[in-house]
Formats: sequence, C-alpha cells, structure tokens
Amino acid sequence: MTDERARHFRRLRRLRRSARRWSVLAGGLGGAAAVLTPYAGLGLPDAAWAGAAGSAIAVAAWRWIDLRALAAVPAPPALDPAEAAARSRARLVAAVERLPVGPGVLAEVRRVRSRLALRGTTAAEAWARLDRAALTLAGMTGRLTGLAEPAVREATAADRSLRDLAERVASVERALRLAPAEARAALAEAHGTLVAQLDAGVSAYERLVVAAAGYVAEDARPTTEHHAAARLTEATDLLHGVAAALAELRTAGPPLRTP
Repeated sequence: MTDERARHFRRLRRLRRSARRWSVLAGGLGGAAAVLTPYAGLGLPDAAWAGAAGSAIAVAAWRWIDLRALAAVPAPPALDPAEAAARSRARLVAAVERLPVGPGVLAEVRRVRSRLALRGTTAAEAWARLDRAALTLAGMTGRLTGLAEPAVREATAADRSLRDLAERVASVERALRLAPAEARAALAEAHGTLVAQLDAGVSAYERLVVAAAGYVAEDARPTTEHHAAARLTEATDLLHGVAAALAELRTAGPPLRTP
C-alpha cells in the first residue's frame, strides 16, 4: 500500500517543478517574440513565435492554478510508526519474493525467527526435530509422486498443525511461569498434555519421513543392474577390446610382400 501523505507531497513537488519550468519557458518565448516581432506587422515566423509564447503562458497559468488547488487540500494524516514499519516490511518482503532465490530465503528467515521465539521453552527441541524432518522431506518431495502424493499432502498439513501446537506449548509455558500458586497445578497439567501431544506428533512425522525415504529408495531400485552401470560396463569392455586389438597390430609386424 502507498503512503497517501507521501504521495500527496510528491504530487505537490512535481506540480511546483512543472509550473516553474513552464513559467521560464513562457518568459523566454514571450521575450523572444517581443524582440523578434517587427513593428511593421506580423509574418508567418513571427506568428509562430507569438503562438508558442501564448501557449506556454497558458500552460504555466494552468500549472500554477493546479498547484494552488492541491496546496489548499489538507495533507493526509501521518501514518502510525508501527503501521509504517509494517508497510516497509511488506514492501521489502515483496521485493525479495520477486528474486529467483527469494522464496527460499524468506522461508529460512521465518524458520530461524520462529526457532528463536521458542528458545528456552520445552517446545524448542521438538521444533528443531520437526525442522530437520521437514527439510529432509522437502528434499524428497520431487520424487514422491504417484501413490505417495497423498502422503505428501498429509505431511504438509501435519507440519502446519504441529508448528501451531509448538507455539501453544511455548505460550502456556510462559504463562505458567507467571501463574499464581493456586492456578499453577491445572495449567501445568494442561502444559504436560500439550507437550506429550507435540512429542507424539513429531515422532509420527519423523516416521513418515523415514517411510518416504524407503519409498524413494525402492522406487529407484531397479530389478537388475542399474542402466548407468550397465552402460559403463559396456563402454569399459569396448575400450579393453580396442586396446587389445591395437596391441596385436603393433606386435604382428609389417605385412609380408608377395613376389
């Protein structure tokens, strides 16, 4: 979103510069027409000078009128500093996303920021495990096709749900430190339940990643020798055969001449 106050003042500056340029141009053309127009009457070149001067004077007058009208309009209120900072961040993020490596860089920044926000809480370790598993699965996503595609979609949904659960665990844990003694027992019980759910969910996610790795390994395993290895074996045998033939030709000597 554009800052309306900044845009208002930019329009004022542009109009002021335009009005000054046209005023200078009108003064120059008007002076030239006054000097070059003969007293005996106007010819065709003199009419051109006078017409250009009149047009420049009219445009300059319109520019000054527009400038006075815009200057009379109250400027939009200044943005709140927090809102201005948020808009600046949004523009920066949009600019980075347009770069070829922008989405990956932003994802890494968000991941690091989220991990730092959970530092010092019980959820930090589970978050780190989930991060490692998610990165491993992301490296295999391109090979998880066909029957494995539903599992990838389930993993994506589970990743979002587990990260939300980790943030809840951290929030409850921070509130537990501030809770009075009479409310601490119930809050601690709820916190323990959330931690157990988070640990179970991350463990299940890790098992899914291991299963995905097994799928990728079995999908790439051929029933016989790998085609690349087979081609290399054939090329090696061919080179050995050519080398042996050349060696035989060298040791055979020159051919015998017939009388």
